[in-house]
Amino acid sequence: MTELHFSLEVAAALDEGRPVVALESTILTHGLPKPDNLAIGREIEAEVRAAGAVPATIAVLGGEIQIGLSDQDLTALCAFEAAIKLSRRDLGIAVAKGWTGGTTVAATMILAERAGIEVFATGGIGGVHRGAELDFDISADLEELARTPVMVVSAGAKSILDLPKTLEVLETKGVPVIGYGTDEFPAFFCRESGLKAPLRLDSAAEIAAAWRAGRGLGLENGMLVANPVPEEHALPRSETDRIIEDALYEAKRTGTSGKQVTPYLLSEIRNATGGASLRTNIKLARANARLAAEIAVVLRQQ
Repeated sequence: MTELHFSLEVAAALDEGRPVVALESTILTHGLPKPDNLAIGREIEAEVRAAGAVPATIAVLGGEIQIGLSDQDLTALCAFEAAIKLSRRDLGIAVAKGWTGGTTVAATMILAERAGIEVFATGGIGGVHRGAELDFDISADLEELARTPVMVVSAGAKSILDLPKTLEVLETKGVPVIGYGTDEFPAFFCRESGLKAPLRLDSAAEIAAAWRAGRGLGLENGMLVANPVPEEHALPRSETDRIIEDALYEAKRTGTSGKQVTPYLLSEIRNATGGASLRTNIKLARANARLAAEIAVVLRQQ
């Protein structure tokens, strides 16, 4: 079996039964601009620690799967220009070829589960892309939520997606989607999507209890906890929808496809909002990390 390499901090926490929260690394390699990505990565980890848990940023460095990064590793990853975006299909090849890359939601879930980490915080999950009825562009994140028992805390799904279809796929695959303190499914940059959250829970303790009950039933799927971006940092829905439509048009015009679509669209939106979307992205990522840590702490107390 391929070896997992643990940072000293994460190894000690797991050995001692302390709460640990997994963090993805594509937000650092492909979602945030350099050199800001390093400072933001440190901020997200700090949120986890402030809530009483240990952060485990997951990545592949030179073909080695890293569960938790030292500050030296984090610095090197954030500065590396040729980092590859790694999903489920890429992990084995990345290890065999000695690649360095950031792990997507799907890849991070796989590796977190292998490492014995139950809770994972990200910005927003991938899902069904607009126009998927023509090109079948559907993120591997949805399949991973259906098959891998890891709880994912995010600000819903990315605003660039077809959100009704994304929720429909999650329902079909039996994935619990919980609105944290909200009856409306959040849409990443925006608190509102116009869509009802399938379920609602209002505390970390309730979420932890629901997770434990599902695991006690032998259910092997994940769970999506949709945490709305803090109100003071949310973008207005109508304006954001217009900007996204323009960005989608540009992506189609330039022939952008596959794994490059999401980073391209996020960059276009960042430029169109004068950097406001980046600030919102940072705030929601930090809020998700803190909530995930609060849930992980309660899980260890049960």
